[in-house]
Amino acid sequence: MNQRVLVIATSFIISFLLILLPLPEWMSMYRPDWVVLVFIYWCLELPERVGPVAGWIVGLLVDVTQTSLLGLNALGLALVGYITNRFHHRLRMFPWWQQAVSVFFILLLYRALVGWIKGFIAPTYLDYTYWTPSLIGMIIWPWLFIVLRDAGRARRVR
Repeated sequence: MNQRVLVIATSFIISFLLILLPLPEWMSMYRPDWVVLVFIYWCLELPERVGPVAGWIVGLLVDVTQTSLLGLNALGLALVGYITNRFHHRLRMFPWWQQAVSVFFILLLYRALVGWIKGFIAPTYLDYTYWTPSLIGMIIWPWLFIVLRDAGRARRVR
């Protein structure tokens, strides 16, 4: 198997395991959107290979693993892939803290779209706990970026 595919697939497998990891009820609201964060990284790193179509496929896998409405996360990740690919030149040039803030807004957009669609299905109230994974994602972004960058460099992904 190609080194690039192996590193990307491994990072997504680990992110899926992190979203499936059981957490106590009080801690589950702080779980970041691991798959979305990893997807954003690969859209920034390899925009010619990872984009909206890959987002749709990964999103369908998220829908199946989380037993949510089929296509819900797929649409969200496709939008994330489009936005990240569209602005990847600008995002890559930002210092780490500005990049983290940009990722925060992308995560907010993703959660807003998913929450909006869920609101059509069943009226729900989205309190602050619904938005905390975006904030946590912004906080861990610099470290996730470094880990994935080093893993990619070790296997010569670029």
